[in-house]
Amino acid sequence: MRSRSFHAPRPFPLIAGVCLLVAAGCKHEPVLPLEDPFGPGGPGGPGITECDPGTVYFEQQVLPILISNCAVPGCHNLPTDDNDDIQITSYATLMASDIVDGGDPFDSDLWEVINDNDPDDRMPRPPQNPLTPGQIALIGQWLAQGAQNNSCAEAGCDTLNVTYAGTIVPLVQQRCMGCHSGGNPQGGLDFGQWSVLNQVALDGRLEASVTQAPNAIAMPPTGPMLPDCRVQQFLIWIDQGAPNN
Repeated sequence: MRSRSFHAPRPFPLIAGVCLLVAAGCKHEPVLPLEDPFGPGGPGGPGITECDPGTVYFEQQVLPILISNCAVPGCHNLPTDDNDDIQITSYATLMASDIVDGGDPFDSDLWEVINDNDPDDRMPRPPQNPLTPGQIALIGQWLAQGAQNNSCAEAGCDTLNVTYAGTIVPLVQQRCMGCHSGGNPQGGLDFGQWSVLNQVALDGRLEASVTQAPNAIAMPPTGPMLPDCRVQQFLIWIDQGAPNN
């Protein structure tokens, strides 16, 4: 696969196994809502199957990682000369950017740069944190399964037992921590700390962002809007007073 500014290959074995509220000066592209998997017809609606635990799904598992860590404003949210026209906001833009080789996925630029140990070559670039071993493993499994444009519906949407530890933390880790963590988090907001997320929940910024209210900074800033279930879980937690429970 031809090399691009996704930098030099560095082999790495397969390991076993969202941006929000950024600085007010950032300009975000309009986003479209992700199809609600809990709509008419039961989980997923017509034609969408329930999630198979043995399959990694691009829409539910891989895309949120890429949006949160690679499609941050000023990086791969838009194709520009500075990023070699690489845009990573959907399956279509990812594949059009020619960084995933469908014939030999592990020879792809995407796989090489997320595993690179050199800070000058790896993606995400410092000061963002590198992907976690778990995130790299998910992408590796998705590549091994053919790098498909696949989607699924979770078995149900739990809005009765919403807690910070059990509901909000995993959602924030998947959707937000690429931007809002590390030594220089976007907007100075480190969402690895409950106190910071509690603050933006109580002052109204979190609700405005997840519902994409007019003039609010959208969450996520690029790619599809959160499914309605996830938005409702955020709103329920906010209505509870955003507790550390």
